[in-house]
Amino acid sequence: MKTATKERLSLGCVAALARPVLNAVLARQWSGQEYLPKDRGFIVAPNHNTEIDPLIVGHYVYNSGHLPHFLAKASLFRIPVVGRLLQASRQIPVERSNAGANRSLTAAREVMAEGGAVIVYPEGSLTRDPALWPMRGRTGAARLALQTGAPVVPVAQWGANELFPRYAKRIHLFPRKTAKVVAGPPVDLSEFAGQPITKTVLDAATEKIMEAVTALLADLRGEEPPAERWDPAAHAQKATGRDFTDPGEATATKENQ
Repeated sequence: MKTATKERLSLGCVAALARPVLNAVLARQWSGQEYLPKDRGFIVAPNHNTEIDPLIVGHYVYNSGHLPHFLAKASLFRIPVVGRLLQASRQIPVERSNAGANRSLTAAREVMAEGGAVIVYPEGSLTRDPALWPMRGRTGAARLALQTGAPVVPVAQWGANELFPRYAKRIHLFPRKTAKVVAGPPVDLSEFAGQPITKTVLDAATEKIMEAVTALLADLRGEEPPAERWDPAAHAQKATGRDFTDPGEATATKENQ
């Protein structure tokens, strides 16, 4: 079976299983699909506040006529059934080694060269912000954009976190929640074109992406975001994993579970 056919069939099977469940437990409020390019590959940069939001963003992208390809932890590909499904649907493993990073970049380039959508969470993990605003970004999405020239479409989502709060142990079905998703215009990174891809450039490009995502989320929530973006390092928090909270935040998280 050809790779493209296998990919479409695999994603179609996942969609056939997941969409009825998502439609049953979540109402939808979607907008901005017109900003997803129809004529070229692109990067989707969403905020990240619950373990299930990849399903929400994948649903949004798939229903907009694009095949979603996530940058996913390489360890997931070693899980027997899950790994085969990820490979068949052409998701992209991310490894920490330099060689692994180069393979991920090559795979992402190939997907976008064929007009596909690559979904990169610029925060790199679930936000550590106590109020679930986007935290300080990591440079992966910006690096991929500057190395490939692909447009970065900011996406904000809100509501799935009420169904399944961050690091919760159970879902909250009632009352029925609404998954709100909105895409905005591609982030203007033209000021960085032709510049060496240094840490300074990557940090500046990443902050532009985070600003765009945060502005969309502020509109969805109808609230003002904090004046200063949450930085896990400044709060002695781990960048990944469940064990990141201070005592006050741990109490708040427990109350949401």
